[in-house]
Amino acid sequence: MSRRLVILFLLVAICGMAIFLWGCPPRAIHVRPPEPRVEVYGPPPHSDVVWRPGYWEHRRGEWVWVPGQWHKRPKPHAVWVPGRWEPRGRGWVWVPGRWEYR
Repeated sequence: MSRRLVILFLLVAICGMAIFLWGCPPRAIHVRPPEPRVEVYGPPPHSDVVWRPGYWEHRRGEWVWVPGQWHKRPKPHAVWVPGRWEPRGRGWVWVPGRWEYR
């Protein structure tokens, strides 16, 4: 009996870890996001910074604009690929921005 209990416990633990590591699918928003705002920004304050443009975020049923900012490059020649809203199924899913190294 105790051997079965140990096996059951291990199976539950392995399944729990798999779900935790695999993660949940991104949350789909069923309302199309507004068009991005046109942001005016001047020259960079330093040579090692990159402009990360603003984006729309869906919070508590409303669209909220998150303004762009200057960010320091993590490595030389790093390029910021902005996040975007992608249509998936019957909704829209946020694909976060990321650094690319070229």
